[in-house]
Amino acid sequence: MNASLRGRHANCKSTAADYAAVNAGDVKLRASMTDARIVNGPSLNGLTFAIKKPGFYRYLMNTFRFAKNPLKLSYGRKREDKRTVVDGALVFDSGSQVSASYMIGTRNCKLKYSYLHGGVTTLEPCYDLGKNVWGFAISRRLYDNVFKATYHTWSKNLALEWLRNHVFNGTFKMSASVNLAEESKDPKFIAETTWELEM
Repeated sequence: MNASLRGRHANCKSTAADYAAVNAGDVKLRASMTDARIVNGPSLNGLTFAIKKPGFYRYLMNTFRFAKNPLKLSYGRKREDKRTVVDGALVFDSGSQVSASYMIGTRNCKLKYSYLHGGVTTLEPCYDLGKNVWGFAISRRLYDNVFKATYHTWSKNLALEWLRNHVFNGTFKMSASVNLAEESKDPKFIAETTWELEM
């Protein structure tokens, strides 16, 4: 059994949130609270509890050979709304692959190409067939740090992210985003810290 603790603060709504999650077999227990409980004194208004099971009740995965390259396919059917999702990834080598995700019965289909350059820099252009739009991401690993930038053409949202993963101190993530379509272009900042515990 394992547990995770996370603290999160965002400047866009001047709110913070904390949650604790415990995975007990196939059941997830989660408790969360917003900063309303902290700022306004001892109040349970922002405290919530949840018990849930994984969203997929049927999940299959297999790997085939296509033109001597491994083709990974997965099939999942969600419990709540009975949606069926098919994912696939064709691996050309250790540094490049093409992946696709399709929700059966909809126009929700995405294609993504991932290229690892020099073992530290990853380029990921993505195309959404349903929306007929592009997205781009570039990330670079430096020791325990990962720096990432993403841009979505349909929302004109530009985001920067710094992720630091440490074995003893957990994970720290700082992100900033700005919508270039908005006149004000006020940036939004989010700071997040996560600790993973084994019990």
